[in-house]
Order: sequence, then C-alpha cells, then structure tokens
Amino acid sequence: MSSYWNDRFAKEGMIWGTEPSPTANIARERFHEHGVRRIWVPGAGYGRNTRAFSREFEVEGMELSEAAVDMAKLWDPGSRIKLGSVLDSRPGRLYDAVFCYDVLHLFLERDRRILISSALEQLRPGGLLFFTCFSDNDVQNGQGMEMEPGTFEYKQGKYAHFFSESDLRDHFHDTEVLETGELREVLTSGPDGVHEYCLRFILARKT
Repeated sequence: MSSYWNDRFAKEGMIWGTEPSPTANIARERFHEHGVRRIWVPGAGYGRNTRAFSREFEVEGMELSEAAVDMAKLWDPGSRIKLGSVLDSRPGRLYDAVFCYDVLHLFLERDRRILISSALEQLRPGGLLFFTCFSDNDVQNGQGMEMEPGTFEYKQGKYAHFFSESDLRDHFHDTEVLETGELREVLTSGPDGVHEYCLRFILARKT
C-alpha cells in the first residue's frame, strides 16, 4: 500500500485539491463544542484536511507516503505530520480527539480493528473519535470480487469496505457513539476526473 500511495502522490501532487472535506468542517464544529484542543490525524495525506484544523487546534498526524508528508510541510506548516503506518503508531502523548478521513475502509477487518484500537490508545479518557468511510450506499459497493463480507475489489488491485450503519456502529462498540451521518462528497482527482462518493461518518467518545 505504501508504494501505491507514494507513487501516486509523487506523480499527481495534491490529488484531491486543496479544499477540505465537508466532513472536516463538521468535525471542527463538534471539536469546538466539546472543548478539544489537541488532535491526532492518522492518514493525514498532504494536509488537505489538517489545514482546516491547524489554525484553531494543535494538530499532529501520521502519513504513509513520504511524498505526501513533504507536500504537507509546505501546504500546512501549522500541523506536525510524521512518516509512518497508522497501524503501527504508538502514543507518545494523549490527544483530545482523533480525526480519520477515508482510511478505515482501505483495510480488511483485522486491520480495521487494529486502526480503531490504536486511535483509542492515543486518546485521553473521554476523548473523541471522528471517522469517515465509504457507505454501502455508494455506487461502487458490490462491484468486483468480494474479499470479505462487505469488502470488494472494486478496481483491479484496489479494494474497499463499504459500511452499513449497523456495521459502522459495531466497529465502534467499545465506545459511546454520539452521532452518525451520511453525505455525498464530490472530488476532482487529476486525470481521473470528477467522482462522487457516498460517505458515512461517526462521532464517538472513549469510555
């Protein structure tokens, strides 16, 4: 996975543009409501979403692609993003909130559970999790070979898990779920053109 993303960021640069996801704006509002000050962002990319937070919060993150980390240093110098795998990260400090955008669906079930567990380890008691992922209402759900229940190789060599509401809640059963939602996001990704995705999000509290 690391070589795929590093090659893609190196060739295409800011693949999804510079505007943050609408989900980042939702998360920012919720974080303010709950008095968040310090945020951890696994899968930070080139800083498209972290920049939406770094003017108002202390932001640190991790990213698998060296090319993306280099871009993030220029695009969002207000955040501290280091190179590494989100599955191997260990808490050097505790955060008030975790924001994880469209990373969870990239893994098979075992690693999805590891990612959520790792995020919880990096939260203070009562801290918040805000995760986004592909919805089972996305048009790509069910396309290609099914690798696990709900997980499809929808493009050659590229798979994703598509979450139902109940499936998403089940992944966060060890937390207090505060809010869930679903929305459509339109992205322009370089030579691939414009794509519309159906996403789910979940806001949960560490208990």
